[in-house]
Amino acid sequence: MYYLNREQFEERLRFVPVLVAAASELSAANPEPANDCPLPVTFAAERVLHLAIETVTDIGSLLIDAFMMRDASSYDDIVEIIRGEGAIEADTAAILSELVALRRPLVQQYFAYERGAIHPLVRTLPGWLPKFGESVRVFVERELVL
Repeated sequence: MYYLNREQFEERLRFVPVLVAAASELSAANPEPANDCPLPVTFAAERVLHLAIETVTDIGSLLIDAFMMRDASSYDDIVEIIRGEGAIEADTAAILSELVALRRPLVQQYFAYERGAIHPLVRTLPGWLPKFGESVRVFVERELVL
């Protein structure tokens, strides 16, 4: 085992409820189907997705650095490694893979990103992101005991 920076790990986990609250507010204020969301709303939803991606991959990278002794080659690889090591379940990994696939469109191809509606992952984020946080916390506690 390498070193896990518990402070960084916990800071990022404490950010999960902030993302959940933002996604819940956006979803409640813009019920489905909302194919004509105002531009500021779609920008806010994109930012929530972007922050969720960064939070998940930061946490995954911290876990990989501390426990898995290998490097991830991509954002999707981060998800696959932590799934393979038992830090998250397969169903969570599937959603996270869908999430991290949005990074390039949101960050590098933002000028061509389709806007007008809130991405469905924003609406589902409050249901699965806390599960991710709990799973990785349990994994760390289990690994630190061994």
